[in-house]
Amino acid sequence: MRAEDIDLRAPRSNRIIYVNDPANAELVLDEDLGQALSAADVFLISGFNSISEKATLRTRLHDLARHLRSLPSTALVVYEDAGFHVPALSALVRKAVLDRADIYSMNEDEMEAYVRRPIEILDPDAMLSALREVHAVVPARTLVVHTRAWALATGERALELRSALQGGVVMAGARYVHGDDFTEADYQEVTRAPVNEAGRAFALALEGCASAEVCCVPALRLPTDRPTVIDLGDAFVGGFLAALSRC
Repeated sequence: MRAEDIDLRAPRSNRIIYVNDPANAELVLDEDLGQALSAADVFLISGFNSISEKATLRTRLHDLARHLRSLPSTALVVYEDAGFHVPALSALVRKAVLDRADIYSMNEDEMEAYVRRPIEILDPDAMLSALREVHAVVPARTLVVHTRAWALATGERALELRSALQGGVVMAGARYVHGDDFTEADYQEVTRAPVNEAGRAFALALEGCASAEVCCVPALRLPTDRPTVIDLGDAFVGGFLAALSRC
């Protein structure tokens, strides 16, 4: 970005999000949600980060709990964390979903917010330490972390999630290269892409030194002159859930 005396150069492709979304700030839940959940096998909870008023958030969480009573006990519940517009409200949502969520997922930015420091995502020792710190705050049964270099799961279901992690990595990769308009052929091409070697080395080292059950898959090497860097986390979650539903 250059303008007069401004010369800003990002070390890698990234994004800045400016939010003006009144509908999501209210996040009204449809009264038919419970009926839909009665036949669900997998349910994703997310989006509460956009609410900025504590009273509104409490009401929505109460509504969610009411609808969740219709969800079959065998259904898998995934919570995707996000950057809260009002960080202090994160704890309310965490408290509300932890007992019901089978999988608690976040990206590297959200993980750094929990440990309150930058994390070197290719350092296995630093990551193991950060995972322990996050688990002290978020005692999830299974934790998923997805980054630009790899995606991992740790906890009860970790070893069952390799194909789901891979599904998330491929979907995010397809969006990164092709944006909104990728085709099935584009997606299949991404499945054949080579892996990120730094991510592969990290994954092997992490799985080798972790004392707990950890599954880690590397991201893909996808060179492009016009990367799409918005909503890659959402794309990961979509691919993760699609693969999970087929397991």
